[in-house]
Amino acid sequence: MVASFCLILAIPLMLVIAVCVRATMGSPILFRQLRPGLRGQPFVLYKFRSMSPAYESESCADEHRISRLGGFLRSSSLDELPELWNVLRGEMSLVGPRPLLMHYLHRYSPEQQRRHEVLPGITGWAQVNGRNAIDWEERFALDLWYVDHQSLWLDLKILCLTLLRVLRRDGINRSGHVTTPEFMGQVENGNSQP
Repeated sequence: MVASFCLILAIPLMLVIAVCVRATMGSPILFRQLRPGLRGQPFVLYKFRSMSPAYESESCADEHRISRLGGFLRSSSLDELPELWNVLRGEMSLVGPRPLLMHYLHRYSPEQQRRHEVLPGITGWAQVNGRNAIDWEERFALDLWYVDHQSLWLDLKILCLTLLRVLRRDGINRSGHVTTPEFMGQVENGNSQP
């Protein structure tokens, strides 16, 4: 119900963003990619496109691939608005561990795999505790803490903190990186707590 309400409210803004993306970057307007959901089952995630068409080759550096509009959409988290459709389809939740890339699945330790015991979210405990500015070990520790402590009150707290983080644009990137560095292997978290 909350996602439906948010989507209805966001439609005018999404239409403006769609027109801007189409005018500056061409088609497609939406970025679609398979991501692992609950129990690692794949689903198609939808976001507004942020890569400049002239630099979409994987060999280009991130700072060249992301357009000026795309950079704004990412820093303001407006590129995430189409994920409300994923929530309505039951593939995501408003709150949960962020869905990462499919090819990361075989790189997780058994403990890290536990992040798939809940639906992935548009925002999550890791997002409000550093977003992309924290390293993979911290992120997984925060995701697993959420899996073990999830509740309605925690979700409401995360949603409120998300709004504050987005308004302040906190933790958008790690130092020296425009986007999140690739996760290369099984980071051991031990008994880390946030």
